[in-house]
Amino acid sequence: MFVTHTARRTLTGVAGVLVGHPFDTVKVRLQVQSVEKPQYRGTLHCFQAIIKQEGVLGLYRGLGSPLLGLTFINALVFGVQGNTLRALGRDSPLNQFLAGAAAGAIQCVICCPMELAKTRLQLQEAGPARTYRGPLDCLAQVYRREGLRGVNRGMVSTLLRETPSFGVYFLTYDTLTRALGCEPGDRLLVPKLLLAGGTSGIASWLSTYPLDVVKSRLQADGLRGAPRYRGILDCVRQSYRAEGWRVFTRGLASTLLRAFPVNAATFATVTVVLSYARGEEARPEGDAVPAAPAGPALAQPSSL
Repeated sequence: MFVTHTARRTLTGVAGVLVGHPFDTVKVRLQVQSVEKPQYRGTLHCFQAIIKQEGVLGLYRGLGSPLLGLTFINALVFGVQGNTLRALGRDSPLNQFLAGAAAGAIQCVICCPMELAKTRLQLQEAGPARTYRGPLDCLAQVYRREGLRGVNRGMVSTLLRETPSFGVYFLTYDTLTRALGCEPGDRLLVPKLLLAGGTSGIASWLSTYPLDVVKSRLQADGLRGAPRYRGILDCVRQSYRAEGWRVFTRGLASTLLRAFPVNAATFATVTVVLSYARGEEARPEGDAVPAAPAGPALAQPSSL
């Protein structure tokens, strides 16, 4: 049963990453592009420019990093969230938020280095001149130059982003599934779960998006030229001084476009794989087939 759940979580996470990664690549490039010499005029132009200059595969730069971290992050997030909720002793809205926040905080240990590699791979030059051959090579090079501090660059901003956003995600998802009446056996269960998951993903991103811009800028800092930022506050000051408050919404359209289909793909895959697993699993004659759980499944609201 554990193997079945692990495989299901991994497959659903892969589906979400494959659907959402092109949007994430566009988001990161918009967030960190130079205000003095901008390459892209907006979300659509960024998509078109990447495809024209680098082909469709350019949208999937850095894909290996989130794929490598999927199993570990999913195990941490849903293990911590479930155990925290049980430890709190009562399934209330506040406890849903606290359990989600705890899960978001713990998974930063893996999420931060993984996103550092992803961001740098998404931004590096294509072709033989590229600096990194893949996520592990990227982290190895950063470690050799900067040590553990370099590998964990952006950890505080990641923690400030992920902790409340996961709390908002699980709280919103729980509230919506209850409001929509997501009960086992409901013929509209899957559409309701898709709606709840997609909406919750959007809510979680909106709750902390400016911090994601800061995180991306800190992790990309020094990739092309000398480092510019001394820390989170300095990044906020310099970014605001150069571009005003709109800088903290850079790439938001791409992120919101990504949030719903990622969660939709995730929940759809959960349903398909779960149905297949139940059809294949041998059971003693007369045993009832358990109904599908209506609680949180595997929607991943981070930048995976």
